[in-house]
Amino acid sequence: MTQMENGFKPELCVLSLENKEKIFDAALQVLENVGMQMFHEEALALMEKSGCIVNEKQTVKISREQVLKAIASAPENIPVYNREGAHVMDLGGRRAYFGTGSDLMYAFDASKGERHLTGLADIERAAKVCDALPNIDFIMSFAHPQELHPDVSYLESFQCMALNSVKPIVNTAKDRSDLSAMWEISRIIRGSEADCRKKPYTIQYAEPISPLKHPHSSIDKLIFCAEKGMPVIYSPAPIAGSTAPMTIAGHVVQGLAESLFGLVVHQLTAKGAPFLMGIGTAVLDMSTSQCSYNAPEYLMAYLATVEMSHHLNLPNWGYAGTSDAQVPDGQATFEAGLMSYMSLVTGSNLNHDVGYLDFGLTGSLEMVVIMDEVISQIRRMQQGIPVNEETLAVQVIEEGAWQGEFLSHPHTLTHLRATQWRPQLMNRMGYEQWDLSGRKDLLSRARERLNNIIENHQVCHIAEDKALQIEACMESFRKKIL
Repeated sequence: MTQMENGFKPELCVLSLENKEKIFDAALQVLENVGMQMFHEEALALMEKSGCIVNEKQTVKISREQVLKAIASAPENIPVYNREGAHVMDLGGRRAYFGTGSDLMYAFDASKGERHLTGLADIERAAKVCDALPNIDFIMSFAHPQELHPDVSYLESFQCMALNSVKPIVNTAKDRSDLSAMWEISRIIRGSEADCRKKPYTIQYAEPISPLKHPHSSIDKLIFCAEKGMPVIYSPAPIAGSTAPMTIAGHVVQGLAESLFGLVVHQLTAKGAPFLMGIGTAVLDMSTSQCSYNAPEYLMAYLATVEMSHHLNLPNWGYAGTSDAQVPDGQATFEAGLMSYMSLVTGSNLNHDVGYLDFGLTGSLEMVVIMDEVISQIRRMQQGIPVNEETLAVQVIEEGAWQGEFLSHPHTLTHLRATQWRPQLMNRMGYEQWDLSGRKDLLSRARERLNNIIENHQVCHIAEDKALQIEACMESFRKKIL
């Protein structure tokens, strides 16, 4: 439990201090004694120059002293700003933020009960919807534009998000070329490269390949971000029982070592550059061959990862709002809500994949709308219980008891709005009122709110001169690629 001014905030722990130290030591052993393969000549030279052991098989071994030095040089907090330059997130500590995920192959249409292959229109729709939802703090593409050439799809997705939401973007990129174009668009939006560094608007997502391999494109993007001061996530996705050990502790050790390998490369490139660690702790279900986002073992490994980030004082990349269900039903709401609550009370920083269904293949905007309300509710719970003379209300109890009720007492009116969280989607009506109102279930109400946002929400537009510069940047990239 963590003390607040007049009360406590709930927290969740799955590891003792001794076990955190054991996991960290095991990860250091992997880095120092086992090593990892890296397929990037510039980075290999950098590592060898810094004192790492590099052999002819492009395997790199890193001493624990070098890892500790990289951890110490990485910032403990990363401020993030929206498109308009407002400070909206501080990634670090136990602060928790929520957003969607990227590159989904399918979108679920609840009105038809069917899914369809995703396109650029799905990215535009998702960005606009998330722009309107108060508890969605950042955006990702939430779809892959399959009608576009693969070499331009990530950049087209980025432009689409920037035009349809003011919220910070976590972007994916094919390689340095389209990532450079995204950086240029960010520079246009900010006005200068110095302002991009001072007020970061985009965060790059990159990952190695488990087990223990770091491809050229991943390392190249990592180096680019370090050079530019763009915050970067380096999060492996080891699958327990497939590309990582079956045991939860071993799963976490491997993923932690893979992420810390990236941190060392990143900090050797530019000491103090902003970095987020993370692990996508997928679990291979041996009975179905599916990789579960919501198995208990996944959740325990994920929570252990968050605790390790706090142990190392590194901002972390987390998960929330996901389900293995194929449709936004009771299973989906339970699984997505449970993971979101765990992320909040564990203090995970940048939590993505809100609205994911079907093992990360399908996205549902209705689920995003539902989770916006769930996140609002759990944020209310995370505020804790203020305990002071005013809230203890001893005199109020005496006065209300003699009066026989508290409804008309001024204390009730004073504290009503601050104390009671009010839902917009969740049903608190009695049966008769619910019956008279049309007997709508949660999904029906979420679909109504979703349609209202799509029809009525107005996104703040980018200034015309900047929009023209962005389009010129896009056109230059298209000509090079297509």
